[in-house]
Amino acid sequence: MTKQRKPDQGEKHIERVRKICLALPGATEKLSHGEPTFFVKKVFAMCSINHHNDGRIAVVIPAAIGIQEMLIERSPEKFYRPPYVGVAGWVGIELPQVSDKELSFHIHEAWRLIAPKKLQDEFDGSAA
Repeated sequence: MTKQRKPDQGEKHIERVRKICLALPGATEKLSHGEPTFFVKKVFAMCSINHHNDGRIAVVIPAAIGIQEMLIERSPEKFYRPPYVGVAGWVGIELPQVSDKELSFHIHEAWRLIAPKKLQDEFDGSAA
């Protein structure tokens, strides 16, 4: 009898992100830079699991103007300014530090920033 390998922490957290992202209209997943990345025409969420050996288990998402700074200031244990895209206002979320509810909220907000208006209207209509 072969013993199944238990998923490591990174894989568990990728599944959390995947479940939330792929439930959104028009969302697709592709590997980008070796990490699961979620698109709705453009990228709205990128997993970052020990990227460049930084030790983080995170997802990186776009944020509205001013949100990145506010989140990092209020909860530096949960949020950080990621390399490369941080200068454009994207924020990193430490996955072990946030609940599914909080993660879902931030991913939905990121999707809204990127998704075409038609998909947003479709999503808003289905939530009513």
